[in-house]
Amino acid sequence: MQIYNTLNEMMTNKLAVVIRGNNQITAQKTAIACAKGGIKTLEITFTIPGALDLIKSLKDYDNLVIGAGTVLDSETARVAILAGAEFIVSPSFDEATAKLCNRYGALYFPGCMTVNEMIRAAEFGVSIIKLFPSIAFNPSIIEDLKGPLPHINIMPTGGVSFENANRWLESGAVMLGIGGEITRPGKNKDYEKVTQLAKEFLKLIRKDVNVVSKKKS
Repeated sequence: MQIYNTLNEMMTNKLAVVIRGNNQITAQKTAIACAKGGIKTLEITFTIPGALDLIKSLKDYDNLVIGAGTVLDSETARVAILAGAEFIVSPSFDEATAKLCNRYGALYFPGCMTVNEMIRAAEFGVSIIKLFPSIAFNPSIIEDLKGPLPHINIMPTGGVSFENANRWLESGAVMLGIGGEITRPGKNKDYEKVTQLAKEFLKLIRKDVNVVSKKKS
């Protein structure tokens, strides 16, 4: 049951922020700055040195939903889940990782670009497909995909910005994955700016969610 509660919480919050960094301290401070700005879902990538320790340190912080990103295989997925990750994100679909996540009751969001990849992911129980990199597509691609695949939930990642977030939501994205648009100032240790950008993006998302809801009604 917990997995469905987590999925519902993530879809309600609409925004997952991807945390990267050259070291664990910078990544941790950036993650906390996002949380201070109201972000509830964080994806800790395995490109960060000490990513597992970071996941452990954040999993009980301020009711955050913490996941692991840039997970390339099931072995990495397993250690991330044991460290407390509630969801696993990959740049591509991996059958063994999908099976492992189902086994341990963790959400799996694989990156897909084609209809064939999306159908294959759905066959393995994937709840949300990461459209990656979304910069390669126009937001209207979701409307096109929903024609033959109306049941597929899509989260664009890798190209979502302040300028196009509303178009992605209006086209049917169930949530958005975003990184540098919010976290980039963290590279220069400007964590207050990260918090400010997080607040601004959440304000934008909430406004857009209301617009989408009115259109549907």
